[in-house]
Amino acid sequence: MTTQQSTITCQVDGGELTAAVWQPESEPRGTILLIHGISASHMSWPLVAKAFPEYRVIAPDLRGRGASRDLPAPFGMPQHANDMNALLAATGTDSALVVGHSMGAFVATTLAAQFPERVSSVLLIDGGLPIPAPAGVSMEDLPQVILGPAVDRLSMTFANRESYQDFWRVHPAFADDFTEATRDYVDYDLVGTAPELHPASNLAAVSFDALQLSGDTGYLAGLQGLTMPAHFIRAPRGLLNQVPALYSPQECDRWRSELPHVTFSEAADVNHYTITLTQRGADGVAGVMTELLANQPREVRA
Repeated sequence: MTTQQSTITCQVDGGELTAAVWQPESEPRGTILLIHGISASHMSWPLVAKAFPEYRVIAPDLRGRGASRDLPAPFGMPQHANDMNALLAATGTDSALVVGHSMGAFVATTLAAQFPERVSSVLLIDGGLPIPAPAGVSMEDLPQVILGPAVDRLSMTFANRESYQDFWRVHPAFADDFTEATRDYVDYDLVGTAPELHPASNLAAVSFDALQLSGDTGYLAGLQGLTMPAHFIRAPRGLLNQVPALYSPQECDRWRSELPHVTFSEAADVNHYTITLTQRGADGVAGVMTELLANQPREVRA
């Protein structure tokens, strides 16, 4: 079965949100919503989307990122969840499998907590579990501590696309994995006019959103109260391909005991980025998604 990719926009607070849609030629079996990370875009998802040719797959550029970069504040998880609810409503989606990567997992959790009727099941990919601020780190410094070089990159300029590709080719996360999907992801991220090209993500949006990754009381209560099937996948290596990863096995053990309604698993041989941007990572993610789709009640597949 073939699918057609298109771009849509929908009205949200302050303007229009842009999303990519992969649509089968025949009636779709259901809808999947894919939500990217804090400084990424819908281009995190093509490898995953292609694994589901019988489904309609929707992947937005979040407020402040990609083609939605000019949408204004407020930012934060509740606003992103409102945007996702508007997107699902605009596409006539009653209920969807919602998948979030990194910060997108926090958005997915907030969407599921605020609008549970929209979410048949939720998959959290190396994100969505609160990341506490290290001792002695101020709130102002938290984005830099959590995101490190990702924050620095958003303030950089590049003479041309090749120089931006070169930047990513030597990034520790991609030194051995600069795939075609990665190149497309990188090319889409670059906007502006040469020789002052720059990453598309709004630094103010990224910095504000990073403050919410530690999980306030309201967020944690929502995570604990999820009423639909939920699954968390841990990447064994972090944003710089390092160990310890974003979440240690010990942290996951603790969360497993605190969140008995969430199923936990671990991806094989990937880092925080390559879990969606390599074929082996996408295959692992798609496998879990297939299980979640298979266990959904038939009435939510319409």
